[in-house]
Amino acid sequence: MQIDLGEYEHTREYKNLIENYSSQPEYLLAMMQDVQKQYNYLPRLAISMIAEYMSMPVSRVYAVASFYKAFSLTPKGRYVFRVCDGTACHIKNSETLLDQLQQHLGIMAGETTPDGLFSVETVNCLGACALAPVMVVNGKVYAKVATGDVKKIIKEYGGQEHDS
Repeated sequence: MQIDLGEYEHTREYKNLIENYSSQPEYLLAMMQDVQKQYNYLPRLAISMIAEYMSMPVSRVYAVASFYKAFSLTPKGRYVFRVCDGTACHIKNSETLLDQLQQHLGIMAGETTPDGLFSVETVNCLGACALAPVMVVNGKVYAKVATGDVKKIIKEYGGQEHDS
């Protein structure tokens, strides 16, 4: 396993987050959630440190991380735009919202802007069908998003339109 040397600067922070919990298996998800919340993904070094602290194979921590969609093994932007593409949202043109996001930010779904500020994702359902189409940015729900709203929402988070 290759570890990014830049991660080592966070070793103390990872350790502090991990050691908030007992090393019992029932705390694995909570530890992972805390690291994910702090860094917007699960760094390799943090995963290794969790495995060591809990006396379990690194592969088990990776298995849990890859099982739950809420966890990411790759860095995400400071602001993660999640566009719902469930049936209700799709019918109400969520695809158009996604297209506009991608155009304005200059990235595709699953990517992060080079400055690390924004990521774009699609999700199968956010469970807010009555509010379709729905977009969530770092937990803030935007309901009944119109095509003209996308640019304003991006600007709320300090974004500028990407020059194509």
